[in-house]
Amino acid sequence: MAVFAGHKIGLVGPNGSGKSSIFRIVVGQEQPNGGNVVVDKGIKVGYFDQDVGEMSGRTVVEETIAGAGEVAEVGRELREIEAKMSDPDCENELEELIERFGIVQSRFDALDGYSLDARAREILAGLSVRPEVMDADVASLSGGWKMRVALARILLMAPDLLLLDEPTNHLDIESIIWLEEFLRGFAGALIVTSHDRSFLNRLVTHVVEIDDGELTTFKGNCDFYEKQRQLMDKQAEAQFGRQQAMLAKEKAFIARFKARASHAAQVQSREKKLDKIELVQPPRRTKPLEFQFTSPPRSGEDVASFENLSMSYGDLSIYQNLDFLIRRGERWCVMGVNGAGKSTLLKLLTGDVKPTSGTIKVGPSVKLGYFAQHAMELLDGQMTIFETLEAEFPRASQGSLRALSGSFGFSGDEVDKKVSILSGGEKARLVMACILFNPPNFLVLDEPTNHLDIATKTMLVSSLANFEGTMIFVSHDREFLAALSNRVLEVQPGGVRRYEGGYLEYVEQTGYEAPGLVG
Repeated sequence: MAVFAGHKIGLVGPNGSGKSSIFRIVVGQEQPNGGNVVVDKGIKVGYFDQDVGEMSGRTVVEETIAGAGEVAEVGRELREIEAKMSDPDCENELEELIERFGIVQSRFDALDGYSLDARAREILAGLSVRPEVMDADVASLSGGWKMRVALARILLMAPDLLLLDEPTNHLDIESIIWLEEFLRGFAGALIVTSHDRSFLNRLVTHVVEIDDGELTTFKGNCDFYEKQRQLMDKQAEAQFGRQQAMLAKEKAFIARFKARASHAAQVQSREKKLDKIELVQPPRRTKPLEFQFTSPPRSGEDVASFENLSMSYGDLSIYQNLDFLIRRGERWCVMGVNGAGKSTLLKLLTGDVKPTSGTIKVGPSVKLGYFAQHAMELLDGQMTIFETLEAEFPRASQGSLRALSGSFGFSGDEVDKKVSILSGGEKARLVMACILFNPPNFLVLDEPTNHLDIATKTMLVSSLANFEGTMIFVSHDREFLAALSNRVLEVQPGGVRRYEGGYLEYVEQTGYEAPGLVG
C-alpha cells in the first residue's frame, strides 16, 4: 500500500479487521509483526482517533491552536519573548531577545501564524461550535463536543498526511457536510475510516480493503469498490468451483485405475500433478445481517397529534402553538440545526418531557417503540446479551431469541458476552433488537445509526424499508434519511415547515441538504 499527496483513501473492512491498528502503526504507537512502514523525511502526520485525552485549562480556541504543530510552538515562544522584552528583570538580555524575536517572528509569519486564531474559529464554526462557546473553558464541554475540538486541532495543523479514524462520529449532518467539503480541498494525503457511507462515497479517490490481514486497493469511490468486490467474489467463486470440479475428476480417475498395472504410469502422473497444484482457497463469504419484521398490529389513521403545543426551557422557547398530525404509514424525518428541538419533539411524543402548554394525543391502538440517544446507558452491564433478551421477552423460546441475536450480529458464544464489554455499536444493536423483536406500529427513533457499522446500518435500513407501521426519526445519516423518509419536518427558530416527499425531494425543493446550510 502506497499513499501519495492528493490521495484520499477510504479504509474499509469488518469490525476487528485492524483498521485502527494500521493508523497506530503509521504513527508509531504499535509495531508491525513483519514488514516496514516508511514515512518520507519531513512529512508531518496528523492523527485523529476517538481517544481525545484530557482537555482543561484553556479556552476552546486555545485548545484548538495548541495542537496545530510547529506554528503553535513558534507562537508560544513568540509570546514568551514578548513577555520577557517587557520585563525589567530581563533588561540585560534585551539585545539577545530582540535578535531572537526577529528570527521567531519571521518563522511565525512564514507559517501564516497571524491568521491562526481566525482559521481556528473558522474550523470550529464549520464543526458547529457556537461563537460564544469558543472562548469558554474547554473543560465545560461534553465528550462529544471535545471530540469536535480534537478534530479541529488536527485540521488546523494542516499535516502532509492526515489519518482520521471515524471523524463523523458525534457530528451533526451540517458538520459532516462541511467536513466533507473541507477534506475535498485538502492538498495532502488522507486516510479515513467512517461508518457514513455517503461521506466516504463523496470524498475518497481510492478504497483500501483490509480483510483477514490482507490489503487490497481499489481506485475509485465506495460504489466502484462494492461493484468490483462483487465481481471479484463471483470470479473467485467460479475459479474455486472449476478447480474443485477438476480435482474431483482427477481423484475419481486415480481411485478407479490405481489398482490396474496398465494405468500405473497415468495414475502416478496425475498424482504428481495434483501434488504440484496450488489450491485455490474457497472464497470468504460474509453472511449479511438480515432481520425480518413480524407484522405489527394495525393502528388507526391518526397516530399522534400536537394541538396548540408550546414548549419552553426557562426563557428559551422551543415551540410556540405547534399543530402537527402524524398519520398511519407516514415516515417523518425531523431536520434542524443543533438546539432547534429535534430530540425534544420526539421526547414530547413519548412522554419523556411534558409541554409547557397544549396537548399531545396518541391514538388508542398505537403501540409506540422508542430508541433514545441514551438508551444504551440504560442497559444492565452485568447481564449478558442473551440474558438481556430473555428479560425483555420472558415468554419467547430460546430458539427465537437466538435467531433474533444472530440477525443483529450476535452469533454462537457471542450471546454470552457481558453488556459492560460491548462496544457502542454492539450496544446499539442490542437495543434495536429489543425494540424490533415484538414490533410496535409506531417507531420513534432518535439517532438510531450512531455507532452502527455500515453492514448493520444496511441491515437496519433494509428491515425498516419493509416496516408496515409509522415512523418519525432524527438522523444525521443521509443514506438512512433518503431510504426511509416520505415526509420532512424542518424545525427552525421561527416554527416548523412541512415538506411532502422524502429527504431527496426536500433537498431538491430547498436546494440544501440540511437547514444549517441555507444561504
